[in-house]
Amino acid sequence: MKISEVSTMASSSYLVVLFCATAGKNGDELGVDEEQVVLFVYLLYDVPNNKVIAVQQHYVRPTPSELSETVITEECRLETGLDEEVVKNAHPLDHALDEFDRFLVSKGVHPEHGGKSFCLLTDGPTHIRQVLHPECSNKNVTIPPYFFSYYDIRKEFVKFYKAENIVNIKSMLDYLGTQEDQSVDYGIRKCQDLAAIIHRLLVDGHVFDESEIVNERLEPGICSKSDVVDDEVVVRARGLPWQSSDQDIARFFKGLNIAKGGVALCLSPQGRRNGEALVRFTNQEMRDLAIRRHKHHIGQRYIEVYKATGKDFLNVAGGSNTEAQAFLSRGGEVIIRMRGLPFTATTQQVMEFFAREPTTCEVLDGEEGILFVHYPDGRSTGDAFVLMSTEEEADKALKKHRDIMGTRYIELFKSTTAEVQQVLNRSMDPRNPEPQENQVALPPLIAQLPPQAALPYIPQNLITSGHKRDCIRLRNLPGGSQVTDILSFLGEFSQFILYQGVHMVYSAQGEASGEAFIQMSSEEAAQITAINRNRRQIIYAGKKRVIEVIQCSGEDMNLVLTHGITSPTLSPVTPIAHQAAIPAISHASLVQRQLISPGTTALLPSLPSHANPLATSAFQMTQFPQPMYGAPFQQGLSPFMTAGARPGMFPQIIYWYQSPQLSPTQTLYTNTPASPPMVVMRGLPFNVSLQDILNFFQGFPEVTPESVQVQYTPEGVPSGDVAIVFMSRAEAERAVNEKNRQLVGNRIVELFLAS
Repeated sequence: MKISEVSTMASSSYLVVLFCATAGKNGDELGVDEEQVVLFVYLLYDVPNNKVIAVQQHYVRPTPSELSETVITEECRLETGLDEEVVKNAHPLDHALDEFDRFLVSKGVHPEHGGKSFCLLTDGPTHIRQVLHPECSNKNVTIPPYFFSYYDIRKEFVKFYKAENIVNIKSMLDYLGTQEDQSVDYGIRKCQDLAAIIHRLLVDGHVFDESEIVNERLEPGICSKSDVVDDEVVVRARGLPWQSSDQDIARFFKGLNIAKGGVALCLSPQGRRNGEALVRFTNQEMRDLAIRRHKHHIGQRYIEVYKATGKDFLNVAGGSNTEAQAFLSRGGEVIIRMRGLPFTATTQQVMEFFAREPTTCEVLDGEEGILFVHYPDGRSTGDAFVLMSTEEEADKALKKHRDIMGTRYIELFKSTTAEVQQVLNRSMDPRNPEPQENQVALPPLIAQLPPQAALPYIPQNLITSGHKRDCIRLRNLPGGSQVTDILSFLGEFSQFILYQGVHMVYSAQGEASGEAFIQMSSEEAAQITAINRNRRQIIYAGKKRVIEVIQCSGEDMNLVLTHGITSPTLSPVTPIAHQAAIPAISHASLVQRQLISPGTTALLPSLPSHANPLATSAFQMTQFPQPMYGAPFQQGLSPFMTAGARPGMFPQIIYWYQSPQLSPTQTLYTNTPASPPMVVMRGLPFNVSLQDILNFFQGFPEVTPESVQVQYTPEGVPSGDVAIVFMSRAEAERAVNEKNRQLVGNRIVELFLAS
């Protein structure tokens, strides 16, 4: 039986009264605590003859919980009188549903076996909408089509008798002056009471005609900024996994009717999903039921659900872009978002990308099913949206995630109509002209720099060596750019930078050369970074610069820096009066090198103020004396070099490498009033994952993957500390108050505000 067939029936020959009880709260609070079904009761009622045909009940064994040895709560036992051992020895929910299906066949009312028409009937919406549909969805139990239509006896009662204050079975029985059933079993007693109410309604002339419909799936739809959205139908969901799609959110609200296109995923200023969504329901009843799912779970994360306004929804989902609306109006069951496209990509190239073996898939309506995103001046953003006709085609398309187009790998995600509108709105806003990927508004990687004397020039050959192509070279950097600007430019690829692996290059006059040398974790990391960041723009002081990113080896860089001239080799052996510690690069231990002979006068200028290094007291370099290249340096020369050999001794550029003393994903524990508030977690297990930390901060929407900064020791291993950057001090203080000295794994973790 199809859902549409159920919903269009004028009346039914039979009613099947359905009643559930869960292991937790029941009655008016049924379903609010996510507890599983432990009792499933049904009664078949013959409408033409106005009589009960049969009634059956099944005890249901819930899925065992690792957190509790009992299967039912004390509250459930007192309310229902259920025996724990009986429930433990029962069959699971899918077996009870199979038994129900066989019962319908045996009584000649099953729609797929030539039976007469029937419809379910419940006391209120919670049994169907808040219990059975969500639990079957969570357990991946296929629910038969007849569960998508039902009569709510409370609504039928109010509609016929025009009664007020009808809130449960007892209030209806009291209105009718009917006594409660005296059956011993809780579920059978409730079903018999409902049968008595049905009997009276039929005797008095009521006709069961229009049933309640449960939407089977989320349907796409287009929202315009000119639409009117009722304030009483919208909720805000917080704490969503960042990779959640609109279908994931619809599944969380399974059983409730969401309006077409009613899920709007909220995006951060960088165009990434921020763990929030606005959801528009078909009516206030659905919204009120959604509020009752506050702190229900998606996986291990609990989701906060709050009331929101129609304006909130329109601000996120509403669009006025005619091109987007024309694209969305073509239909298509799934929208795929493509990111990282070459700026010159064409619709034909996109179609060939999806048609490529071994997983070929077809774009709906060909070239018309592809929408590129552009800036107001017509430049491509590197994003596009593609329509897929079915979920199956979309699944095949998503298998191409991170496949290569040209020299770039392409990211693919399921998207929504609301996200299409948001991305188009932002890209066409003249106040937001920069590419989203370049506007990485991550918290500052070095929150505050302590005052410190200028670092010395370090001979370039002390750092660059080896033929392994695990480095990248950046060219055309703005003159005043710092390491943090480079890390922001590299974005997600900065995670591959080695410990203290960013080195700025300055000229002999102490001025920035516009180049930087970066050591990556592997050749693959260097390659993929170069492919994806080469020729991208960086914005500095309100101006745009195109940055070249070139994969290279340490030896390549050495040759480039010295113009192919062999650099002097410094002897690490001969002891002299002045020695200095060179900072660890790429997890290397501190080494000592002979740098100058005592008593010489510096010939090189001091660094400009803008070149102040990123050093901390924890990893501060010993101050180098200013070096002089000349006769005193002869002790460290190659055998074939002499003090007078100017080309070897005085290359055109003296290179000074500025290395952040922390991992690129770290922030120092120092804040200023202008800095975002920061919370430090101390005592974490060394194997803690990012997902563990996000789970720990459920209910704190400001905690995102970008705000979590794992701290490392000089040897490059996790230190057990993590810094979390918050957007507001109130949220940071709440995190400390609520989460301090709680467990992560089997360890108690301390939280404190960085000051």
